[in-house]
Amino acid sequence: MATSIIEHPEIGRPARVSRGALATLAVFVAIALATRAIWFGDPVADFDEQIYSLIGWRMTYGDLPFVEVWDRKPFGLFAIFALAHGLLGPEPIAYQVVACLSALAGAGLVYALARSLVDRVSATIAGVLYLMLMAAYGSYSGQSEIFFAPLMLGMLWLVRDRERADAGRRAALAMLLGGIALQIKYTVLPQCLFFGGYALYAEWREGAGMARLAKRAADFALLGVLPTALVALLYLGTGHFGAFWFANFVSFFERTPAPLGRMNPDLLIAVVPLVLLVVLGFYAAFRLSPPRNWRLYGLYCGWCVAALATVLLPATLYVYYYGALVPAAVLVALPFIDRTTPAKLFPAALLLLAAGYDLDYANRYLHSYNERRTEARLSAAIAQYVGRTKDCLYVFDGPAALYRTTGTCLPTRYLYPDHLNNALEARSLEVDQPTEIARVLATKPGVIVTADRPMTVQRSVNLELIRQATTADYRPLITASLHNREVTAWVRRDLRR
Repeated sequence: MATSIIEHPEIGRPARVSRGALATLAVFVAIALATRAIWFGDPVADFDEQIYSLIGWRMTYGDLPFVEVWDRKPFGLFAIFALAHGLLGPEPIAYQVVACLSALAGAGLVYALARSLVDRVSATIAGVLYLMLMAAYGSYSGQSEIFFAPLMLGMLWLVRDRERADAGRRAALAMLLGGIALQIKYTVLPQCLFFGGYALYAEWREGAGMARLAKRAADFALLGVLPTALVALLYLGTGHFGAFWFANFVSFFERTPAPLGRMNPDLLIAVVPLVLLVVLGFYAAFRLSPPRNWRLYGLYCGWCVAALATVLLPATLYVYYYGALVPAAVLVALPFIDRTTPAKLFPAALLLLAAGYDLDYANRYLHSYNERRTEARLSAAIAQYVGRTKDCLYVFDGPAALYRTTGTCLPTRYLYPDHLNNALEARSLEVDQPTEIARVLATKPGVIVTADRPMTVQRSVNLELIRQATTADYRPLITASLHNREVTAWVRRDLRR
């Protein structure tokens, strides 16, 4: 037995491959923690995830999204947060751990896809870049991009090998993954259409006729809408289909675009690193390191265009939307990252240094440390004056996380402050903003939270309602600096502790 092992060197290869895989995994875990652990436990790490977490947490108590608690994101996103909180508790570390695991899954898929074009070390560098750039573009804690990006990478993995005997089954599974991704964020639709189109093109290349292609297209479409259809049936069965339909398919189009829309100069500057990554990849592909598989590299480039369409699909663009473009940009940059070129590891090292500089770890750690202490101070001060059944907290403008950390009752189903204070949302809700604010104020909240500087354009009528209420019936309780704004909690004058 011992002799046979020595005589067949291929028997030893799995051990070497296994050691290499473990080394790559160790690198990914280290980088994932380095880029994400800074925010572990921070309830105000970012804005949107606060409402995702709040809705997910309330789901563990039986509340139904779009009915008892409202936002326009798909049900699947809230289900992820509900699962995280159900398994790991109500604190933000619950969804941050799940997001970290999702980030690792994305890095692993980037590595696997890169290995078709570059060696193991270069593919590992690609995975590291993915982790660093996702964090740099806002997906460092719990943004939706960190959850749907691995599903898009999974679709790419499944459809890329059109010559395989099981290519048809893999394509069908890819469409189902796309349907699940749609339940995290509907803007992935262009990417789903791209992968579906590529799978159909692959079948056409293999000789499929128009009748078969039409049937396959219908099958793909059914698999893609299946997860959303199942959610719709859930709401139909509970008698709340109208609320589901409005939140998912009406309110998005009723929201007024921001004045600068997609052409905000600051946002255009923010995308420069990703554009540079793609340009360098193109240059290297034609001048330095031609891809060993041009068809596959072309697929990566096509996906990059589809990912850009995902970023630009909403009328109003935010920096963190660019996270959807990160995995495709990294794969397009593979020829530049490839260490087998005459430049060796220099280009990859340059990119890693630039990504590390963009992350600015020291300042971000200090910022997160100060922000979570500030939120804790606000929460402790407010909690004394709000109750579980009356004297609710109302956050007109400020951190939605306070609803959970103070243990308050909920004064409205529109818990994301932006929904009731933002002028762009005036037509996108099922209620009239001033009417809902007046209703909340009529319940006499124990504490109202405001901020000195708006994050978005706010309606003067809404601001006036809050100003009148706080002037007549409330006194300042505490003011603290949070996310470069002065946040003030106003306590009702007749409340004493």
